[in-house]
Amino acid sequence: MSLYGDEAAAADAVGGAVDLTRVRRLWHLLEPLHAVLYYAPEVFEEAAALGYDTKERWPSYFPLRAAPLGAVGAERVASAFYSFSPRMVAEHMDSAWSVADPHAVKAARLRGVDRAYRALFGDRVDGPELAEAARLARRAAESVDTAGRPLAAANAELEWPDAPHLQLWQAATILREHRGDGHIAALLVSGLDPVESLVSFAAIGAASVERFGSRGWSAGEWRAARERLTARGLVDDSGEATDAGRDLRHRVEHQTDQLAAQPWQLLGATDTDRLADLLGDFWVAVLSSGLLPSETTLGIGRV
Repeated sequence: MSLYGDEAAAADAVGGAVDLTRVRRLWHLLEPLHAVLYYAPEVFEEAAALGYDTKERWPSYFPLRAAPLGAVGAERVASAFYSFSPRMVAEHMDSAWSVADPHAVKAARLRGVDRAYRALFGDRVDGPELAEAARLARRAAESVDTAGRPLAAANAELEWPDAPHLQLWQAATILREHRGDGHIAALLVSGLDPVESLVSFAAIGAASVERFGSRGWSAGEWRAARERLTARGLVDDSGEATDAGRDLRHRVEHQTDQLAAQPWQLLGATDTDRLADLLGDFWVAVLSSGLLPSETTLGIGRV
């Protein structure tokens, strides 16, 4: 039985259009498989061995995610990551490549994910279900159009590892960065700058203001952004989204799904549904491990 249910079947019947319910479900399934990189103790150990401070996650997060871009500076990382305060990015990126070069960081992240997946999935890491999931996810990832998508392009340019579980992780990474690059495009079209994008998302209850505080913006910057959104009629004086603000965020999310649909359209409904079914147990294993926070800035499960 497919994970999508009647809503997906109904969408498939309408003129062969891409089913955005399917697109969003695959994001929800693949995001935790990618995010292991930023939370698994095995990855922290590899980062610490390179010399990064791992008492908190941010000193390793920025180089781990940025490494495929090469030895770029804080300004380009802030541009590609979008929602982080440039000050926060500079704090961690100004010295990042003096600790270890991007090549060493890319190797360390694969070693860390290898160890983390083996700890999370046990014997299933070498099983036929994961191997089949890796083949399907890789097909989807290899089909992405990376034009105008710097993080997707940087990850798509990397050599594929040999092990199926590492291929699955790399495919999940390409696909989530492809979606993220498209999300930034949707925010730009909607006229939401980096801090406004967070304020408007908090205003619809995607996550708490405290959770969005992890992106490094000052109270004054947050307040100024809220005032700008209030002047546009998108947020009320209490910080809650108005109907216009909710409509805008709905359009952003809908457009993000549309911009993320291409690889799933090319993979096809049957194979996309098969991949979703195969991923289910691995998704549960990651979520039930307690590695990932229950509340994230992505709004998964709340938007």
